[in-house]
Amino acid sequence: MDTCTYGKFSEAFHHQIVGRRVPLDGTIELTYRCPLKCSHCYNNLELDDAGAGQNELSREEHCHILDEITDAGCLWLLFTGGEPFVRKDFLDIYTYAKQKGLLVSLFTNGILITPAIADHLAQWTPFSTEITLYGRTRRTYESISGVPGSFEKCLRGINLLRERNLPLKIKTVVVRENKHEIRDMKRFVQEDLGLEFRFDAMINPRIDFSRRPLAFRLTPAEVVELDLMDSARIDAWKTFANQFNGPVHASGRIDELYHCGGGINSFSINPQGKMNLCPFSQCNSYDLRRGSFEDGWQNSILNLRRKKSFRITKCAACEIKAMCGMCPANSELEQGDPESPVDFLCQVAHLRAYALDIPVAPHGDCEYCKGGEAFPEMERLASGLKEGIQNEQKLTA
Repeated sequence: MDTCTYGKFSEAFHHQIVGRRVPLDGTIELTYRCPLKCSHCYNNLELDDAGAGQNELSREEHCHILDEITDAGCLWLLFTGGEPFVRKDFLDIYTYAKQKGLLVSLFTNGILITPAIADHLAQWTPFSTEITLYGRTRRTYESISGVPGSFEKCLRGINLLRERNLPLKIKTVVVRENKHEIRDMKRFVQEDLGLEFRFDAMINPRIDFSRRPLAFRLTPAEVVELDLMDSARIDAWKTFANQFNGPVHASGRIDELYHCGGGINSFSINPQGKMNLCPFSQCNSYDLRRGSFEDGWQNSILNLRRKKSFRITKCAACEIKAMCGMCPANSELEQGDPESPVDFLCQVAHLRAYALDIPVAPHGDCEYCKGGEAFPEMERLASGLKEGIQNEQKLTA
């Protein structure tokens, strides 16, 4: 019998379906409530927020939605929050999703995982589980989580899943308070725990448009410095650039507003049953309490996906836009409209390209491209970052 890896199967399956607009990938935010108090989070609410709890979809509503999304063709489903284990009925909802044949992934901070929960997950194995570790030390972790004792609870949750050989990855969000421990976290996770580790330094405003989380965001230079510290990360970015770099809009012309998979093969549902392209997109949501998933997917979400750009910005002809991550959703949150460039993302993308020697073709009025007024400073920063990493490597060799 011929066999193939999951990666090859998934890639081939998506390739066959991508042009058919099937909602293969879903994200369900079960709650915004969370026992942690992380100031950088884009959606967390207090654990005892009674209003938030009362407005959440019921177990019965969730099961009805799970029926509808599987009928529509959904195969991969992510349960996230907030913290999904805050809900007392979460395992009931999770088990129902498993019984529907969905490949279910879980995003959690791990601190509410008990032996009984771990045993249930061992019986109904998730497709993947990702736990966020905010620091290698108690001091750093709890300076971010804001909850005494949460560091040990997180480690306990990790160990409970490891003991049952459940599929588990550890990740972190890099903020100013923990960037000095990234190497130690990576070493601990990969060498001591034998697990996969990844990190992300992209911080967004809150979904209520508060900019408070941005105070914890790294500078562009700090973000790129983390890339240069990791040879695998360097290779991954270069491979990504070779595969995806190039102007999104042909000849810089005005075209479709969205270029992601949202509304084509993926969707997101928030705790109140509002469906949209992704968790960050807050405009033009479809209320599943007032209509069916099929109606929302085929009409409201499709109409949103068909929106056109209203103007040409410097992003239109940018050949490294894929490395930037700028999209209408984060432009809405940070700039107030879906088309204004996010300067932070633009800086990171250009600095990353110059530091990794990825070609950048000058275009339009971009101040960070060669010839732009900010280019000399950008080039100097990139050169300094590379030199600093090279000197550090010599000292540790």
